[in-house]
Amino acid sequence: MASGDLAVGVVCLSQTVVGLMGNVSLLYHYLFLYFTGCRPRSTDLIVVHLIIANFLSLLSRGVPQTMAAFGSTLFLNDIGCKLVFYVHRVGRGVSISTTCLLSVFQVITISPRNSRWGELKEKAPRYTGFAIFLCWLPYMLVNIICLMYITGKWGNTNSTIKKDLGYCSGEGNNEISVSLCVPMLSMPDVFCVGLMLWASSSMVFILFRHQQRVQHIHKNDLSPRSSPESRATHSILVLVSMFVSSYILSCLLQVCIVFMDNPNILAVNASALISVCFPTLCPFILMSRVSREPRLSFAWIKITKSPKPIINM
Repeated sequence: MASGDLAVGVVCLSQTVVGLMGNVSLLYHYLFLYFTGCRPRSTDLIVVHLIIANFLSLLSRGVPQTMAAFGSTLFLNDIGCKLVFYVHRVGRGVSISTTCLLSVFQVITISPRNSRWGELKEKAPRYTGFAIFLCWLPYMLVNIICLMYITGKWGNTNSTIKKDLGYCSGEGNNEISVSLCVPMLSMPDVFCVGLMLWASSSMVFILFRHQQRVQHIHKNDLSPRSSPESRATHSILVLVSMFVSSYILSCLLQVCIVFMDNPNILAVNASALISVCFPTLCPFILMSRVSREPRLSFAWIKITKSPKPIINM
């Protein structure tokens, strides 16, 4: 085993393990709040689906890439490769759309009631479930096209298979298929990224105006503290910034892989590592916000002061 493959395997394994642990911890937090009777926020369900998308990305990308880096490249047949790539594409797409939805909901949350978004404060939570459904449906339908171009290496002797994708293979370039598939697969991503950038700029503008309005109050306050809404907005801005930067790098590498007849293994490994960065770091950014939420202490007070026992023996 080459030292480069060993390094890629160690990094990818570390990313996968740390990411799974972080997402499990964050999911446990929301399940704990749910079962203790805390009032859920409109964004809690969105975050839970983002965690699910992170799980799909880590398991379908991090685990196979780790095995391939450690020398096991013939562990998936055609069906396995198609399933792994499809699950990864869906998980990646849902990560884009749920992060976009989370940023849009946060814009609505922090908008003043007298603004044009103020009217949506009461209506938006009622459409959360439908909005999440729309996050899944387009990517589940569009990415079916990936199933036609991905095959396994296991027992495959077809000479038309030219692209080495590590643990799977892809068909050679076809100008017609590339010109049709790339725009179809990219349209939902471009729309979500554009909406995220608009929501981020709107959040920055709203926070800037709010800071100007309360500046005279903070001058008289010896220990000013930001509101929970401001802390949540800052966390989502960091999340969006990290996602957009990793998404752009990943897209550039994937475009190179698509248009190469024989992709460089370095580009394949770099694309895999970058694609796993967001689902690995995402839960820790969100946990930096929820660790300061008062709901956890309220839930503990509610349990300890409950007049009825939880279990009757």
